Amino acid sequence: MAEEQLVTFSLGTEEFAVDIMKVQEIIRIPPITRVPKAPDYVEGVINLRGNIIPVVDLRVRFGMPRAEETEQSRIVVFQDEGKVFGARVDGVTEVLRIASEAIEPPPPVALGLDADFIRGVGKVGERLLILLNVDNLMGGKASHAQTT
Repeated sequence: MAEEQLVTFSLGTEEFAVDIMKVQEIIRIPPITRVPKAPDYVEGVINLRGNIIPVVDLRVRFGMPRAEETEQSRIVVFQDEGKVFGARVDGVTEVLRIASEAIEPPPPVALGLDADFIRGVGKVGERLLILLNVDNLMGGKASHAQTT
């Protein structure tokens, strides 16, 4: 039976998941340097062991209100097709395996999020996980909150 290994994290009351192979590491939130004229969802850049990487605030990227940093707040560092970037999340929940047949295509109106960000919805018991397409989180298309 085919399965995927996912890293799950929360933004508010919603649970999201990404393919573990796209996650380089998960870190506590270091000082973030703001970048002038960056899109509003780009919080700034961090120094990760000598490498300067951009950090996206996923709440802002998805049109949610910003949240105060807590003890659970983390940056998930993604590596995808040679690009490395971080994403601020409210908390990392767990690493889990899910059967491929438990993943369904995203619904037409997927929680108000741009369909470009969502690659499916995973069912784990009573929980629903929104599976994100990491490729489009950093650049590419703007979320519905930025389009006019």
